[in-house]
Amino acid sequence: MDESRDGEDRKPAGPRTPKRPRKVTPKYLENAALHYLKRYAATRSQLQRVLMRRVDKSLKFHGGDRAEALKWMDELVAKLVRNGLLNDEAYARMKATSLRASGRSTRMIAQKLRMKGVPAELVARKVADASSEVSDEEAARIWARKKRLGPFRKNAQTREENRQRDLAALARAGFSFGIAKKVIDSEPT
Repeated sequence: MDESRDGEDRKPAGPRTPKRPRKVTPKYLENAALHYLKRYAATRSQLQRVLMRRVDKSLKFHGGDRAEALKWMDELVAKLVRNGLLNDEAYARMKATSLRASGRSTRMIAQKLRMKGVPAELVARKVADASSEVSDEEAARIWARKKRLGPFRKNAQTREENRQRDLAALARAGFSFGIAKKVIDSEPT
């Protein structure tokens, strides 16, 4: 019988040791960026944050020159923008349209885009574009239907007793009181 199969030479099960970070090189950063962009749509700012975390981990473990790594990162991001693989405007358009279609308010869309690092003037433009396609009232109606609020409640008898709660839910979602009141008090469709 093979000795390596009898279990005596195996390591005991226990917590895994963290994976050792790779040494930062321009090629490593490019591969990491392309792998990330293959999996996720991202803004310039998001990609820089992801790459910065990798650079920091590597420098902490291997040491090296942070300024040089930052220079490589900036050159890579500029190259990706030049080649069209990183486009904040396309990302903002896609995200704003998607969020609006799912019933998000203008305020919520703007907040999410700003958190992703989209420049303010681009946020304003893309939110306006998304709002021209789907109005705030339509978006509130979509949100109320998804969350089964107001006229979309399963049990119509509980509608009046939950009215304040439903108004508050739409307010937390970023809709104005006027729009929330209009949607919650509307007739079931």
